[in-house]
Amino acid sequence: MNNDIPIQPGPIALFGSGETAPGGQRIFDFLFQLTEIGPRVSVLETPAGFELNSPQVAGSVGDFIEHRLQNYKPSIEIIPARKKGTPFSPDEPDIVQPILDADLIFMGPGSPSYAVRQLRDSLAWEYLLARHRLGAGLAFSSATTVAVSCSALPVYEIYKVGEDLHWLPGLDFFGHYGLELIFIPHWNNQDGGEGLDTSRCYMGKSRFAELIDLLPPGQTVIGIDENTGLVIDFQAGCLHAVGQGTVTIIKEGDELMIPAGSGLDLSEMGEFKLCDPLAGISSSSWQAALQAQNQQAAPDTPDEVVVQLADKREDARRNKNWELADQLRGQIEELGWTVQDNPDGYQLEKLAN
Repeated sequence: MNNDIPIQPGPIALFGSGETAPGGQRIFDFLFQLTEIGPRVSVLETPAGFELNSPQVAGSVGDFIEHRLQNYKPSIEIIPARKKGTPFSPDEPDIVQPILDADLIFMGPGSPSYAVRQLRDSLAWEYLLARHRLGAGLAFSSATTVAVSCSALPVYEIYKVGEDLHWLPGLDFFGHYGLELIFIPHWNNQDGGEGLDTSRCYMGKSRFAELIDLLPPGQTVIGIDENTGLVIDFQAGCLHAVGQGTVTIIKEGDELMIPAGSGLDLSEMGEFKLCDPLAGISSSSWQAALQAQNQQAAPDTPDEVVVQLADKREDARRNKNWELADQLRGQIEELGWTVQDNPDGYQLEKLAN
């Protein structure tokens, strides 16, 4: 099965705010430079899909990336995956297909609770998870930063509607990696001025302390100041605070602050582990992601996944594990390549279409 293929998660940037401000450019630039992220960028409308101007909301981010990061020559694709049960559904294959070709996937403004409802168990979310596990970078801001938490803060329901303090089950992006994380953007917000504490994403310090008391044990809260980003480099096992402010990690009652320009080991957030490629996604979505990646590879050059499988097969042959070697040959052929054995090892050849 192709779920034996080792994953190589791409980097992730989580914004405290300001994704289209000058500080946001610095965070995007850090993300682009961290790895060899290519120029294909997908911007999903989903978190703001309930708003009549969701194309403009997503388009403004796309325009910002295209013009402010023009040195990378990015090409922008707006994904109008707005609402389930409509022609612009996050479950509609033709709508979300471009995600599989993206080198960087962005989601941002809107409503956290709406984003969770529309993305949970959706094809768009499965494609995003699969593409990230094959190396694509991710950038989340505003509503999406909240929504990808294990417990999501229903900001509008509490701050605007006046509902009682509570948490919602989030998309739990990092749960697959063994981390129970809650992200709070706008950590140092001051929109309320002297008369109203709007820090902690408009909850205020006293009300947020009550919210923390409602959480089950073991969950880590990460507050991200405005105009600041937390960039997670899975491959290097590092955290980076980028921008103008501070990232605050609250774990088991203890606070750890990371000022901008500083970094920490990923273990500060918990015991990180690589997940199974199929964790949280269907086999068909994983296969679609593998096929898209294989099609993007140079015609005569196998990608890293194919080479890793071929090396694994060579080890199996040396150990005379012929059954495993045959299984791995089949996986390689599914990805469009065949193995020719020779006295010096093996050679990979592209299968004819």
